[in-house]
Amino acid sequence: MGKITFYEDRGFQGRRYECSSDHSNLQPYFSRCNSIRVDSGCWMLYERPNFQGHQYFLRRGDYPDYQQWMGLNDSICSCRAIPYTSSHRIRLYERDDYGGLVSELTEDCSCIQDRFRLSELRSLHVLEGCWVLYEMPNYRGRQYLLRPGDYRRYHDWGAVDARVGSLRRAIDLY
Repeated sequence: MGKITFYEDRGFQGRRYECSSDHSNLQPYFSRCNSIRVDSGCWMLYERPNFQGHQYFLRRGDYPDYQQWMGLNDSICSCRAIPYTSSHRIRLYERDDYGGLVSELTEDCSCIQDRFRLSELRSLHVLEGCWVLYEMPNYRGRQYLLRPGDYRRYHDWGAVDARVGSLRRAIDLY
């Protein structure tokens, strides 16, 4: 599926751990994570074990320190490989339970407000592919992995409120 290497120190130094599948608890392998190299695939990293806490989406590339992946600190305790899909489609709804205005996306959107005149999204339906939702425009702020399925309320994707700034397809660009 993919390959990712975690390093305890910045600049790809210190103890390292290579991974090629989902891990619900990385704590036995390293105590902190200050740099990452993604050799292949797309990954969602989690600040806490069992895929909990802040999420960070990474594509193929080098991340020499945790600020490069918008990390808040050097804590990465679980990871999930994102499966490759060739097509992506998501429906956005203005209200809970698929109510109100509906919009559909098949490409990345750097600003939901500008494109659809929506400052909040209250429900989503991921029809194809995996998506990363960001709470602010231009792929900034908290991130949430959306897999195919129903999200009737923003709590279903783990958000604390309905603010959505941008959406990106979870694809490897290389």
